[in-house]
Amino acid sequence: MGRKVRIGVVGTSWWTDLLYVPSLNSHPGAEMVAICGRDAARAGEVAAKFGGAKVFTDYRQLIGSGDIDAVFVVTPDDLHYEMTMAAVDAGLHVLCEKPLAGNAGHAREMRQRADAAGLKTMILFTWRWQPHWRYVKQLVETGYIGRCCQARFEFIGGHARDPGYKWRFDGQRANGILGDLGSHMIDFAQWLVGDVAAVSADLRVYCDQSSTADPPPLPVNDAGVLVLDLAGGAQAEIQVGGVALVGDQITRIAVRLYGDAGSIEAGHIFFGADAGVRLRGLGKGEAGFTELAIPAEFFDGGVDPGAILDPYTKQSAGPRLFIDAILEDRAAVPDFSVGVRVQEVVDAAIRSNAERCWVPVERG
Repeated sequence: MGRKVRIGVVGTSWWTDLLYVPSLNSHPGAEMVAICGRDAARAGEVAAKFGGAKVFTDYRQLIGSGDIDAVFVVTPDDLHYEMTMAAVDAGLHVLCEKPLAGNAGHAREMRQRADAAGLKTMILFTWRWQPHWRYVKQLVETGYIGRCCQARFEFIGGHARDPGYKWRFDGQRANGILGDLGSHMIDFAQWLVGDVAAVSADLRVYCDQSSTADPPPLPVNDAGVLVLDLAGGAQAEIQVGGVALVGDQITRIAVRLYGDAGSIEAGHIFFGADAGVRLRGLGKGEAGFTELAIPAEFFDGGVDPGAILDPYTKQSAGPRLFIDAILEDRAAVPDFSVGVRVQEVVDAAIRSNAERCWVPVERG
């Protein structure tokens, strides 16, 4: 039997169940040895799905156990910095959920400390590994649209309207929809088109969360529009929201890229009667948009086009890619440097909204 990467997961949310359990269990080189959660009973339930991993209720004890090679930080945003820094100081590779931190200063510290220690890092911008978005990336890189002039990115759902306390919409713990869905779309903009040079943001609060906890959560944006000045001169707009009534769709992503040689329009509806992907393109000299078929190579490993999470159990994607990077001693992409560049845009957007002006993105 070959070498295995011994993993400790911190966080026992529904997302751990939905993505991390099947992804890590599917990788022959991953050995899930520890799970940490505040509720021991809940942590025990997750541990059983991992084949009986050891249960901790204090992440410091998990990190200090000496039994692991890597830590997966799958916790609310306000905990990412302290948990990651503790893991890095213990010499452990770290995969962290997005956004990397609550501010760019902390994100830079996390990157710098991990890089100095020679550790592998990854930030889980989940949707990068979907076959259709990987194909869009290939089309852009091979010149299908030429120079991108204008772009639009949309990620909307209705989860801010759900009842009860939601830490994502508590400004003491997170940066609202901007950090939640916005970080994904900022990543898409920089991945597909170019780095953000400056941003103008309008962030709104539509849902009253004040009665969901005592003391009340600090109001933070649940909808937002960002206008971006991208490197190379492209204009872009990001619209994100957790207040949209989209019915059984639950949530959806749309991307439009318009260049001097062609255009791409892509959309992904996650659930419901209209679930699926639509990808259209207009090449240079063509009269109208046509449907673009995603090549079979993007479904290698038996990925089902209708199964959203299949890439994370059948391909080198997400947690599986991170395990591969450790075993093969290669870079894991996207790493913490990508998380830093996204967080720098988030910080600029928050300042822009407060000052009602264009704000240049400070890089460090």
